[in-house]
Amino acid sequence: MARAAIPPLLKDMNERTVLEAIRGAAPISRAEISRRVGISKPTVSLALQSLLDAGLVREAPHDGDGPSYGAVFFEPVAEAAYVVGLDLGARFLRGALCDLRGDVRVRQDVELAEPAAGAALTAGATLVRSLLEAAGAPRERVDSVVLGVPGAVDGATGAIRLALNVSGLEDDDFRGNLASRVELPVIIENDINLAALGEQWRGVARGVDDFAFISIGTGLGAGLVLRGELHRGHRGVAGELDYARVGLSEELDPCAGALSALAAALASENGARSSLQPPYEPRAIFAEARSGDALARRIVADEARRIALHIAPIAAVTDVRLVVLGGGIGANGDLLFDSIRPLLADWLPFPPRIEASSLGDAAVLTGALSVGLRSALDSVFVNRAR
Repeated sequence: MARAAIPPLLKDMNERTVLEAIRGAAPISRAEISRRVGISKPTVSLALQSLLDAGLVREAPHDGDGPSYGAVFFEPVAEAAYVVGLDLGARFLRGALCDLRGDVRVRQDVELAEPAAGAALTAGATLVRSLLEAAGAPRERVDSVVLGVPGAVDGATGAIRLALNVSGLEDDDFRGNLASRVELPVIIENDINLAALGEQWRGVARGVDDFAFISIGTGLGAGLVLRGELHRGHRGVAGELDYARVGLSEELDPCAGALSALAAALASENGARSSLQPPYEPRAIFAEARSGDALARRIVADEARRIALHIAPIAAVTDVRLVVLGGGIGANGDLLFDSIRPLLADWLPFPPRIEASSLGDAAVLTGALSVGLRSALDSVFVNRAR
């Protein structure tokens, strides 16, 4: 008597379930897969054969301490697909390539000829080609290129707006132009949003469903993760903190230019001796504060107040559990947190936990890879027949 065929939808569900079990617990045996997912061993065997034929899983050595009793173990094929992440700034383009396991195979940075869209396109094409060659990754196995840009991205159209640091990003179809140059699908996202996703994936925000990532450097921006998902807003401009000061005094601005201006003003009115000298760059201010310079410490204390004034409304409106500070200024948590935390405790009934980014300048790239990896994990399964 002929065996009844498994309906295609049920077959797909079984294969996806088995694949996810292998991804989550490799190396894993057929019997253990069956036990974990509640599918019979014969059905697991059918799904495994299909996944083996598609090149998504393979047999693996048993790495446990106990006996294997002759069982065959399986693991996912990390080389089944790759993802490229890019982080575009005013001076540099950072890039990395990871496999389906999320392991970074290669990381490279290139300097931009100028802070302009044309230079970014040229550098992007060159960098993607270099990453593929260095990793030995076939182009046809690259699922996508995910690019973080210093501007708001409209989720519906992909249009870039509010991009002030790189000229020309708003003028043309930058995503389409980059895709044609690299001959790969391209996803574009705001860089601070990606930094937040990077911290959620592999940083200090792991396991936190509601948090904000605030980047403070030459500019100011925030990425909001609510209920575990990135919150972009209606027009993709959620987190544009530069506009939170509209109608208010510029004494609230914590960015690098305003910090240098504050230092100049306090230095001119302060009669105390100080090691600080013009042009009062933020790095020098924090360095002198660590050395005990009284003027530098006063500047840093006011900077902490300005940062706290931006955290407070986010925490009051969203009730986030955690706020992660990043960027060139935000990374100085050892000097800022002792002032920020008491201020928030005084102002708010339930202040969030404040932490420094654990990923540093790799946060955006990490987030880009995490976005691409989500897509790639699904794509390799959907396209497995090919």
